[in-house]
Amino acid sequence: MLSHTKELWFQISERMDFVNITMDVEEAVAESGIQEGLCLVNAMHITASVFINDDESGLHRDYKRWLEELAPHAPLSRYDHNLTGEDNGDAHHKRQIMGRDVTVAVTNGRLHLGPWEQIFYGEFDGKRQKRVLVKIIGE
Repeated sequence: MLSHTKELWFQISERMDFVNITMDVEEAVAESGIQEGLCLVNAMHITASVFINDDESGLHRDYKRWLEELAPHAPLSRYDHNLTGEDNGDAHHKRQIMGRDVTVAVTNGRLHLGPWEQIFYGEFDGKRQKRVLVKIIGE
């Protein structure tokens, strides 16, 4: 069995945003040389997410609004976590909702995604550098 590891780095200028990373992950699969296996894509920070969905701007606006309604950033006093000097209690909740990672099959050397499926990095406490792990295993 072969394995290949790659890290993707991001510094998002907004507090919350989504970045389509499908092409970056496809590039890592191609670099791996693996034809059949699995690809794990994992946000390595507790205020960021990786998820699969449609690359449609209206859906992304809906997600941002919905997440802000579920876990609003303000008032900061809403979260006990912020009593530690942080201001990102909401970001931890948003990450929990959107998930930490995705696993995608690799078939014939390519990501085996369904129609309209794309891989996204979700940022909920931006303005600093964060990374995503791409780990591909197979043959």
